[in-house]
Amino acid sequence: MTVAAAGKGKLIYNIYRALTTGLSPLVYLHLRWRKLRGLEHPHRWPERLGRPSIPRPPGPLLWFHAVSLGEGMAAIPVIRCCRRLMPNLTILMTTTTYCAFEVIKNRLPNGVIYQFCPLDIPVAVDAFLHYWKPNAIMIMESELWPNLIMGASKHGIALALLNARVSAESFKRWSGPVLLPLISLLLSKFSLIIPLSTLQAIRFQLLQAPPFTINFSGDLKYVNDYDDSGGDIGNLEDLKISLLQRQVWMASSIHRVMLGVHKALMQTNPGVVTIIVPRHPQHGKEIAQELQKEGKTVALRSQHEKLTTGTNVYVVDTLGELRQFYKLTPIAVIGGSFFPDLAGHNISEAAAAGCAVLTGHHVGHYSNMVLEMQRLNPLSVLQVSGKSELEEALRKLFSDARKLEERQMAAKQAFCALSSGVVANVWNLLNFHVLRRAL
Repeated sequence: MTVAAAGKGKLIYNIYRALTTGLSPLVYLHLRWRKLRGLEHPHRWPERLGRPSIPRPPGPLLWFHAVSLGEGMAAIPVIRCCRRLMPNLTILMTTTTYCAFEVIKNRLPNGVIYQFCPLDIPVAVDAFLHYWKPNAIMIMESELWPNLIMGASKHGIALALLNARVSAESFKRWSGPVLLPLISLLLSKFSLIIPLSTLQAIRFQLLQAPPFTINFSGDLKYVNDYDDSGGDIGNLEDLKISLLQRQVWMASSIHRVMLGVHKALMQTNPGVVTIIVPRHPQHGKEIAQELQKEGKTVALRSQHEKLTTGTNVYVVDTLGELRQFYKLTPIAVIGGSFFPDLAGHNISEAAAAGCAVLTGHHVGHYSNMVLEMQRLNPLSVLQVSGKSELEEALRKLFSDARKLEERQMAAKQAFCALSSGVVANVWNLLNFHVLRRAL
């Protein structure tokens, strides 16, 4: 970037830092309010202010950060690789959301330190960096927090952006004359940017990221080698047996439209079982109550309720079990994709389990994943436009076992092809661009 652009970027950053410094007391009150509402950890919420809860071990330390569950799970295979190839390194993992913490704490390899990420206010970020003193920071996807990035650069800490992406809305906002100097300044601090796709690489280049830092590896969300044995395995086996003689499909990250689909399917397939996995588990009871008012028999996972002969809906209102439930169903409908204001969800976990994968057309940054899989095998992902089209697709799959098997095999094969070598590629790029200079 030019000297003038860098100067303007630093000016905007100084304004941001002054504002976040002045607002720190309000941010603290907001954090306490979130804690009272159950949105922050009841005991570990001070970590969000940069206050550690455990001692830092001596020696070099790598910090991986992800905002939420999906990004955090995508980081785990790389963390596992780091632990295997550099066992003497200390690895610190942070996330922002409480729900991510509840799942990821049971998935991380032994010895990995897990904390909540500090808020992007100077006092919290400075305290965090001063205490943990990371040699390098690996940020997942699009967490471009100015105080964190500039603070890391000031302390000579190497930065990498993995599975990097910028949404269309953020790109439009960041490309404007006010924010572009700041964004280009932040991106100039990274030693490595690994974009999700060619489109994402172009966006980062237009945001003036240094071209030599942009390298491709594949999408880490294709990788599913973390341990998912934390659920009630015995209960799942019982459920699997109960489903053997039933037609079953699963709706994950559900929108209300799926309830209507279930009711329509019941008219032609009265024995069908619909497994519903709401995006937020707390919505499970609401869904169950709505269906029970209409006379439907519903089983709630959180209550350990059994799937009886007369039960047609099983609601998975728990966290961290999605992958295990994909293994119980031949058909997976990935929600959050049937209306324009939605942005889709990860389809790779369903494909990895060998499900026939159905989704809508509003898939946001997952559009690259959908296109890659369809390019490898057009049968791997079926996109439908709405409720009636989804109902018709499900009826066809239930009535044609051969067609269902073809779609299951296509999804599994596409996943296997796209997931191969991704972690090794990321590791090689990290080692070359970041670790050998930072350690």
